[in-house]
Amino acid sequence: MQTEFDAIVVGAGIVGLATARRLQALRPHWRLAVLDKEPAVGAHQSGHNSGVIHAGVYYPPGSLKAAFCRRGAAATLRFCADHGIAHRQCGKLIVATERSELTRLRALAERAAANGLRGQMLDAAAIAEREPSVRGVGALYVPETGIADYPAMCAKLAELFVAAGGTLICGATVDGIDERSDGVSVESTLGTWRGGRLVVCAGLQADRLARLAGLAIDFAILPFRGDYYRLPAARGRLVSTLIYPVPDPRLPFLGVHLTVTTAGAITVGPTAMLALAREAYRKWGFDWRDCVTLAGYPGTWRLLSRFPRAGALEFLHAVSRRLYLRAAQRYCPQLDIADLADHECGIRAQAVNRRGELINDFLIEQTPRSVHVCNAPSPAATAAFPIAETIAERLLAS
Repeated sequence: MQTEFDAIVVGAGIVGLATARRLQALRPHWRLAVLDKEPAVGAHQSGHNSGVIHAGVYYPPGSLKAAFCRRGAAATLRFCADHGIAHRQCGKLIVATERSELTRLRALAERAAANGLRGQMLDAAAIAEREPSVRGVGALYVPETGIADYPAMCAKLAELFVAAGGTLICGATVDGIDERSDGVSVESTLGTWRGGRLVVCAGLQADRLARLAGLAIDFAILPFRGDYYRLPAARGRLVSTLIYPVPDPRLPFLGVHLTVTTAGAITVGPTAMLALAREAYRKWGFDWRDCVTLAGYPGTWRLLSRFPRAGALEFLHAVSRRLYLRAAQRYCPQLDIADLADHECGIRAQAVNRRGELINDFLIEQTPRSVHVCNAPSPAATAAFPIAETIAERLLAS
C-alpha cells in the first residue's frame, strides 16, 4: 500500500470527504489519502443526523455559520441534484405556542432577513391553513430549508474521490501525529503514512487528535446525545414541512421538532442529553474513557451549573417518553404516546471551553503544515462544501 502522499485527510465524514474532493479539484496531480477508523464512510455525525439542510435562520449575521450555511445549502442541493441523491426543499415552520414567545420569533424573523432569507410571518389561521395538524399563535415560515440523504452524499463523495485517483483507507485508528518542517507522519493501527500536509476532521474525537498533534487547545468535545422517535407509516402525512419550536437563544440546541425525511417518514426529536459515550448510538451507551474525560474536565461542571434547568429538562425527556411527547404536543396536539416508535440516536460533538462556555461558531485551528477542524456542530453537514473550501485555502496557503 502507498504510504507517501501530498496530503492526508483524517476523517471520512462529510466535511473530510468534501475537503478531499476540493483538494483534488485544486491540485489534480496530488496524491491524496483519506483515513478513517471505521469500516465505512459517514459512520458518525454524518450518518446519524436529522437530514436537514439548514437555511441559516438562527446564526448571527457575519458569523461563519451564517455565511457557510447559506452557501452550503445551495451547494448541497446542487450536489444532490447532479448525482441523483434524494433531497427536497420542503421549508420549515418555527412555531410559537405561547404569546410570550412571539418577541423571540420576531427577532428570529429579523435575523433570517439579515441573513438573506425569505422568511414569512404567519398568524394562527395561516399556520392551520398551511399545516392543519399544527397549532400556534404565530410562526415563521422559511422556504429555503430542506432535507437531504447525507449518508448517500458521503458514499458518493467517497466514490468520486477514489475514481479520481484518491486513496481511501478505512479501519485505521490514528494513534500518533508527528508534524515536522518537511511533512507530517500519521501513525495508525494499520501502519504509518507520511504526507506533505494534513487535514483533521475528527468530529467527536477532534480534541483528542488536536492534542495528539501537539496543539495547545482550550476546549474539550462534550458529546450530547439526541434521542429520536419515528412516527408510524399511517402518520406519514401528518406534516409536509419541518416543524420547530421557538428555541432558547442561550442554547445551541433547537428543541424537539418534527422532521420529514427523504425516505418518506417523520421523526420526532432530538433531545440534547449529555452522553456517557462519544460514539454509542443507543440510549445510555457507556464508555469508561469518555466518562473519565467528562468528569475530569472543569468545563463540564461549569456548563451544567450554568444551565441547571435545561439540563434537568433534557434528562427528564430522556427518561420519560410521555414528557417527551408533551414537548411535541405543544405545537402538534394530534400526537399520541402510541405514535412514538424507537429510532436511532444521534450524538452532537460540541466544543466547550474550560469556563463552561459553549463554542457556538465553527472553529478551525492551523499549524504550519496542518489544519484541524476543532468545532463543527450543526449545521456542518449543510455547510460541508464551503467549510471544505476554507480548509483547502488555508492548507494551500501554508
